[in-house]
Amino acid sequence: MPGILLRAWAAGTLEKNWRLTIAGPYAFTRNPLYLGSFVVGLGASAAAALPWFAVVFLAFFAWMYLPAMRSEAQSLEEAFGDEYVRYGERVPLLFPCRAPYRTGDETSFSIRRYARNKEYEALLGAVAGFAVLVVKAAYLGLIFGG
Repeated sequence: MPGILLRAWAAGTLEKNWRLTIAGPYAFTRNPLYLGSFVVGLGASAAAALPWFAVVFLAFFAWMYLPAMRSEAQSLEEAFGDEYVRYGERVPLLFPCRAPYRTGDETSFSIRRYARNKEYEALLGAVAGFAVLVVKAAYLGLIFGG
């Protein structure tokens, strides 16, 4: 759930392709959507209770997301120039910093932005994943009096 909440906060703050978003979770990490996905993946790995699942998840994340983050950083630097360079010098690529980046130009969360960025799709996916875990637990007799 923390990963989904982080993704929701990020999506509701993100002004995609319009201006550099540096508010909300973007004040702590340049990639809060990916960080939220990482947290969701860690939770799924823990729920699966299979060590190999965690190894596969971490390898997949590194293979898919790290190159994507680097590519996006390059694109944002090209689009926003020195503004992004200054931001990138103070805010880590993935794991959050302690002190938020502030410039005085802060964007607040908007449910319309959340919907426009289609983050509800991640929420629906998480609900489906949770449903699978409930069915698995029921099948194994771990809940509902097995």
